[in-house]
Amino acid sequence: MELVSEPSPVIGQVRLDQVRVRPVCVDERPRWDELMASHHYLGFRQMPGESVRYVAEHRGEWLALLGWASAAFKCGARDCWIGWTPELQWRRLPLVVCNQRFLILPHVRVPNLASRVLSLNVKRLSRDWQSFHGHPVALAETFVDRARFTGACYRAAGWVELGETRGFGRNGGRYYHHGKAKAILVYPLVRRVQSALASAFLPPNLQAGALAIVDLNEVEIDGEGGLVDVLRGVQDKRKRRGVRHQQVAILTTAVAACLTGAKSFAATAEWAANQSQSVLERLGIQWNFRLKRYVPPSEATLRRTLKSVDADDVDQRVGTWLAQQTSGKAVAIDGKTLRGSKSKGTKPVHLVSALLHEEGVVIGQTAVSEKSNEITAVKPLLNPLNLEGMVVTADAMHAQVEHARYIVEEKKADYLFTVKANQPGLLREIDDMDEALFSPCARDNQQGSRPH
Repeated sequence: MELVSEPSPVIGQVRLDQVRVRPVCVDERPRWDELMASHHYLGFRQMPGESVRYVAEHRGEWLALLGWASAAFKCGARDCWIGWTPELQWRRLPLVVCNQRFLILPHVRVPNLASRVLSLNVKRLSRDWQSFHGHPVALAETFVDRARFTGACYRAAGWVELGETRGFGRNGGRYYHHGKAKAILVYPLVRRVQSALASAFLPPNLQAGALAIVDLNEVEIDGEGGLVDVLRGVQDKRKRRGVRHQQVAILTTAVAACLTGAKSFAATAEWAANQSQSVLERLGIQWNFRLKRYVPPSEATLRRTLKSVDADDVDQRVGTWLAQQTSGKAVAIDGKTLRGSKSKGTKPVHLVSALLHEEGVVIGQTAVSEKSNEITAVKPLLNPLNLEGMVVTADAMHAQVEHARYIVEEKKADYLFTVKANQPGLLREIDDMDEALFSPCARDNQQGSRPH
């Protein structure tokens, strides 16, 4: 039998700024499990659901162990604090994680180590969860046995105490009363976590792997001038026989899914299936009397309907609506060739788009004719957009007198164009203007001038 020597005591020999917290490697898990089972007062067998094991170390020496796993299925104080409905709780509980185990190893005695380790751990927790399990997390929770601990390290690390449990536990899918009330503490991993978890639509920063364009909670969906109202005017070319879903509901669902990052019919259908009943009602989905719930359209229904509508009309309506929903004051004109659109005997599709600077949202686009160029596409692109009081920017190709006059006189906006050698006369005039403005004589006159 091999004898393992006890590690030497660590008492105040650690600089807290050199402590590192990281997930354990696969080959380190047996050691982590053994230490946790041997020294934690609850022992250790396994952690429920999704989990990540962490170790805190100093110059390669293990100081503390942490284990995170799926959150408690029910916790009255937590659920009341978040303010979510039972349906949203069921759908979004994976965004909450529980600190199942926290152990400072017996040979370690370092002041403030526990709070320091907790602070370092929560800073990387959501990023690691995304890496291991494919989705971020928004809230951390833990339960402290007051008969053994005060929970001071959690409060020192910024955790918020919500109250106490009622003394129930869950094992094998059943609840039992053990009579040991524990303190409930939570730590928000994102800003405004309560509104994020209880909002109708999941915010972009909490969506797994999606590149959302806008936060649907910040735009008008079902009110007057909302997305439903805007799309109601799209012509319905379907035959009435066999129609189960209104076209406007299908279009609203598809647009909402695309704005949250869906890039295919299947992804759109999956997004719709994951929405709550209240959201489906807002989107205009039809009530199913047999199932007694709102049933979203299937992938096949979405595909057939979207192929039957006038895509340019839908695109124009959505772009105008997006421009009204945002507070952006600058619009960029940009042209791009559509990748993979070239075929034998035809040129690739070239699109000219108008997008908001700050939000990066495309509010309009138009295709460039094969026998034309981007210059002729600017007016058709900007015509349906309300640009009053905004600034339109464009590259040197669009530094045209006609474009400038159109933007100022008809769209009641300002412009900022890049000028290069393709406009030699205009470029020369600007250079002459700069020389006159910044010459020593001009600077002296400006310094000596007085306001009138």
